[in-house]
Amino acid sequence: MSQDDAVKEESLFEAPPIAEQERMVEAILFASTEPVTTKELSARMPHGSDPAEALIYLRKRYEGRGVRVVKVGDAWAMRTAPDLGFLMSRETVETRKLSRAAIETLAIIAYHQPVTRAEIEEIRGVSVSRGTVDQLLEMEWIRFGRRKMTPGRPVTFVVTQEFLDHFGLESARDLPGLKELRAAGLLENRPPPGLMPQMGEGDEDADEASTEGQNELFED
Repeated sequence: MSQDDAVKEESLFEAPPIAEQERMVEAILFASTEPVTTKELSARMPHGSDPAEALIYLRKRYEGRGVRVVKVGDAWAMRTAPDLGFLMSRETVETRKLSRAAIETLAIIAYHQPVTRAEIEEIRGVSVSRGTVDQLLEMEWIRFGRRKMTPGRPVTFVVTQEFLDHFGLESARDLPGLKELRAAGLLENRPPPGLMPQMGEGDEDADEASTEGQNELFED
């Protein structure tokens, strides 16, 4: 069968109405324990479906409801509305507490990623134990990033989609700034300098300039 014949055969099957596609996306997200990408949605849905468009309608339909359709990194999931989180308190699984070293290391990675172990130690002012990094890797809150194109080609660390999902963030750009962290009692009045830069401050052009040429410093 030629490629043209294959295209003609596929075109015989019309895509379901957008309302039906919306129901399909809803069913997949509701049943999934992990966030689902649009590529994964497309692979499960009938030929010709447009999960991205269906998600627009689905998100709108869930606005103001007890459950929301949220973006987690490059994937989508259904999550309890933030203001109703207290209702789930009995269902919350108690996890082991992170040490101060682990919290500081995680914060540095989140705000400075991609960052090497040496850069983490320079910011903290003390060495980072292997156990601290292993704990964060085991929790799947951080992962190895690209190697830096500097002598020794050190590996970098970045936060994961699981980290974003746990804290209800769409991307690392949504991390709170110093003011919000202090208001929540998560930071002392005078945190170590350089630990967490204030998000949203400064000129956007300057921020873009700081990342210009960054790709040249890393390899896949």
